[in-house]
Amino acid sequence: MPDTTCHRLCQRQEFDSRLRLRESHLTAPDLVCVQEVQDNTGPTNDGTVDASATWNAVTSAISTAGEPSYQYRQIDPVNNADGGEPGGNIRQGFLFRTDRGLSFVDRAGGTSTASTSVVSGTSGPQLTYSPGRINPTSTAFSSSRKPLAGEFTYNGKTLFVLANHFNSKGGDQPLLGHWQPPVRSSETQRAQQAAIVGDFVTQIESLDAQAHIVVCGDLNDYEFSDTLNTLKSGGRLENLTDRLTANARYTYVYDGNAQTLDHILVSPGLAARTTITNKPVHVNAEYLVANRLSDHDPQWARLSFVKKIFIPMAMKAAQAEW
Repeated sequence: MPDTTCHRLCQRQEFDSRLRLRESHLTAPDLVCVQEVQDNTGPTNDGTVDASATWNAVTSAISTAGEPSYQYRQIDPVNNADGGEPGGNIRQGFLFRTDRGLSFVDRAGGTSTASTSVVSGTSGPQLTYSPGRINPTSTAFSSSRKPLAGEFTYNGKTLFVLANHFNSKGGDQPLLGHWQPPVRSSETQRAQQAAIVGDFVTQIESLDAQAHIVVCGDLNDYEFSDTLNTLKSGGRLENLTDRLTANARYTYVYDGNAQTLDHILVSPGLAARTTITNKPVHVNAEYLVANRLSDHDPQWARLSFVKKIFIPMAMKAAQAEW
C-alpha cells in the first residue's frame, strides 16, 4: 500500500529534523506531495531555478535516516514568478517510494509554461505531460504556485494526483480585527484557481467517471469557503476534512484562530471504492515557533483499493506563510 503527504521544504539544514518527523508520525509514506521546495541556491536571488541539488539532498537524507529510497518529480518554475521568498523559486513536487507497488508514469514535455492536458489513452484517460503543470500561464496563477499533476499506477490501477499551493491570505483584513466583516480580497484569485483545478478534474472524469483522483495541498482557505465549494463542485470532489469531528478540523493556528488550510479531496470514483481514514497530525500548529518545524500540520489519509493502498497526504513544513 502507498502513502502520500504534502510537505513544504525551505531550508536544507532542516531536512534531517523534518525527515525524523515524517518517520515518527507519518510512517514513511509512499507518496509525499511536497510544497515550497526552493531552488539550489535558496533565497539567493541569482536567477537559479534548478532544484535538483535540493531534491537530492532530501532523498539522500531520507536514505541516511534508514527509510526506504524515494524518487522525486517536479518542474522548475519561471524565475521569481511563483511568489514566496524572493529568489527561492518555490514549487510543488512529488516524493514517492516504489517498493510497495506504486510507480510514476513519466511523459516528457512538461515545462514551466507548457500546460499538461487530459487525453484518451488505450486504457482510459491519461496526461499529455507527467509531471505537468495545469494552465501555468493563466492569470489566475500570477505570482502564485502552479498546480502540478502527476500520473501514478498502483498494481495496475491509475491514480491522478494534483498537488496545489493556492495563493495566500496576505493582504486580507484580520478575522477579528476592527473592520467587520473583514475584506478578504485574496479569495478572488483562489476562487479562480479552484475553478481551473476543478475543471481539470472534470476533464479526467469525462473520460472515466470512476477515475481515481486526489487533489491535495495548501489551499489557503477553509473547508466552508467559496474556494473549497468551487473546487468540490467543479470536480465533484469530496473533501476529507468534512469527515473530521469539528474539534479536529485544523492544520494551522493564526492569532489564536485554529483553522484548516490544508486539504485532501478525492473523486467520487475513488471515494466509492475505498475505505478512507483522514486526520491532521498535530505536531506543529499548537506549539510555539521555537518548538516546531513548521507553521502547518501534516494531513494524512488511508485509501484502500481492491488491493490496499495507503495514502497519507497533505503535509506542510515551512517556516513562513507566503
